[in-house]
Amino acid sequence: MADRHTYFVSDLHLFSRRSLAMSHETAIHAAANRARMFVLGGDIFDFRWSRHGSAEATVQHALRWIDDLVAVHPRCDFHFVQGNHDCNRRFVAALESYARHRRNFAVHPYYLRLGRRIFLHGDAADLPRMNAHRLQLRREHWSRDEPPPGEMRHLLYDLAVKARLHRVVSRIAHPKRRVAHRILGYLQRVGHGPATGLADVYFGHTHEPLVNYRHRGVTFHNPGSPMPGVPFRIVEVE
Repeated sequence: MADRHTYFVSDLHLFSRRSLAMSHETAIHAAANRARMFVLGGDIFDFRWSRHGSAEATVQHALRWIDDLVAVHPRCDFHFVQGNHDCNRRFVAALESYARHRRNFAVHPYYLRLGRRIFLHGDAADLPRMNAHRLQLRREHWSRDEPPPGEMRHLLYDLAVKARLHRVVSRIAHPKRRVAHRILGYLQRVGHGPATGLADVYFGHTHEPLVNYRHRGVTFHNPGSPMPGVPFRIVEVE
């Protein structure tokens, strides 16, 4: 296949009982079969809301899912950019060990720069004037094992999703101009601002899809998330 593609997805939130990612697995595998590169942009797995009951069990299931994708498509190079819901320290250690034995798999804690494009999770937009140190500190909480959420917390979350409150909160918390402005500021502070030739930013986290949104001469792309009521797509990198 002469013309192989690059794809980007994020925020599958696998193992959360609200995730609809399983219905997209066939499409993800089909894209990987066409791809020369596939970027997994964080929150692919959800350690906070995992239905598997413990971090150890969630790590095992996550590695099995990764291997089912990576091993089946050896001609595709996979890049895993960590998000806040899947930066659990047990999982990160397991991922790094896995990457040492898979030539077509690499792990990136915060971002992946490829030419004029950069891929990151997007939680850099959570605070104004985010920099590398502040983001590292925010991730510290997410890196720890958490007790499984009780059924009441699940039910409340289910009700919020059913009422589409998660979409309302997301749109209020993550207006696209503010998100693009904050991400661009963060990238500037870590040495990847527009002056470096940056043209495209691919990110997730907000669950708000963006298609070719322009801000300060840079184009932003967000695939959304396969959660109820949220649009989602596998983004083909231009």
